[in-house]
Amino acid sequence: MPSTGYLVAVVAVAATITLALRAAPFAVLGRLRSSRLVAHLGRHLPAGVMLILVVYLLRDLPVDRPLLVARELVPVAVTVAVHLWRRQALLSMAAGTVTYAIALTLVPG
Repeated sequence: MPSTGYLVAVVAVAATITLALRAAPFAVLGRLRSSRLVAHLGRHLPAGVMLILVVYLLRDLPVDRPLLVARELVPVAVTVAVHLWRRQALLSMAAGTVTYAIALTLVPG
């Protein structure tokens, strides 16, 4: 069993590293707000992530079973339509998720 001093030192080092890692983003926040790169990423990264998720969802689409293809494509279409209509990511994701859950119950795999 390690000594009490050793355990206190380990906890102190872990606490210091944790505090430093949590404070680091706030230390560079001012420079990040004026960064063109961060603005560019903030504008384009959400669409890129959504595209990757759609490709991941549709990669194993059983094209020989049209009902299962529709079960996967209809929620994607609903998500896109709601997003184009309202331009609110949370609303469009919620609508797509609800549509997908309904499609899973109506069209079993």
